[in-house]
Amino acid sequence: QQRGSEATTDLVYATSASASASSNSSDVSTAAAAAGHSNAVVNKAPIGAVMTPQLYNYLLQHTREPDILAELRLETSGMHGGHMQTAPEQGQLLALLVELLGVQSAIEVGVFTGYSSLAVALALPESGKLVAFDKEPTTMEVAQKYWDKAGVAHKVDSRLGPALERLQELLNEQGKSSFDMAFIDADKRCYQSYFELCLKLVRPGGLIAVDNVLFYGKVADPAVQDKATVALKEFNQRLLADARVSYSIVPIGDGMALCRKR
Repeated sequence: QQRGSEATTDLVYATSASASASSNSSDVSTAAAAAGHSNAVVNKAPIGAVMTPQLYNYLLQHTREPDILAELRLETSGMHGGHMQTAPEQGQLLALLVELLGVQSAIEVGVFTGYSSLAVALALPESGKLVAFDKEPTTMEVAQKYWDKAGVAHKVDSRLGPALERLQELLNEQGKSSFDMAFIDADKRCYQSYFELCLKLVRPGGLIAVDNVLFYGKVADPAVQDKATVALKEFNQRLLADARVSYSIVPIGDGMALCRKR
């Protein structure tokens, strides 16, 4: 969960070492000067730059995680790809957003073992509906087990298969602006395509949350050029200029972009 410090020509943050030693502006200014940014605007170091294991444990201790989600998280941690599951603090944020927006209908693109979908389903009203897409039947079975165990299976419409095809089918079936919220956490190379379809499906004023937009910090490294990272870099750049949404990247988990459809 630790994030590296970032520096640009316009904005410089203190490094983890200097921020840990002291939070005063002189230390941050020294860091900026050392980085060669003489005209940099000095800003308070983000908490992600100093997220020690001790501080992260404190965050988890102050995160409300239902027992059923903790049980799912424990089971998933022993599975192949267990590191991909949604973090507890992200699940709590998604649940809070469902309540804040009064979400009745939601979409999830990429279920894995179901942590985020379970968090959303638990927060939905009894009449609420979550349409959840994934192409992997083995992990979807785990998700289904926990939806059943939590008593929310009646809220979840799970659909196996390629997400782009399933999203297009949903659009044909339900029409535009028919959902309150969408959460994207699937193939990073297809994020832009997922986003475009979700933008059609979500109503004005609705929310699209996109996970992994900081991608272990690789999006900030020009030397990293694998397909997933490049796709995320391009997606983030397009999102920055997208006048169709209001948005903010929240440095929680692996970075989550929250986009309100205008």
